[in-house]
Amino acid sequence: MPPGDGPTGATSRRLRPELFPVGEAFGDVVAVVLGTYDGRRGWILRLAVHPAHRRRGIASRLVAELEQRFTALGCPRVNLLVMPDNAAGLRFWQSLGYLPMPDVLCTKPMPPAPR
Repeated sequence: MPPGDGPTGATSRRLRPELFPVGEAFGDVVAVVLGTYDGRRGWILRLAVHPAHRRRGIASRLVAELEQRFTALGCPRVNLLVMPDNAAGLRFWQSLGYLPMPDVLCTKPMPPAPR
């Protein structure tokens, strides 16, 4: 691994807690959106809202907050992945202006960590 990369190098410096806004209700965390920015593109990695708090606009407000934080960092574009069988998720993201792109998702299963 090149110097400056890895858990204590450049990679870890890109993790920004300000890109992990949460939604709270009565002191409990009920929603979170996880973002990352590598200096070129922003990524929304995960959006979750507790089932008891869904359909109240929390997810939309969290995404809007994250988008403002990306903008403050100078982020020119935000990407995210939606699984093809997640029609409701795709409708949600499209309602916020995210458009499907013809990109190809590549994945590789990794072997278990050595013991």
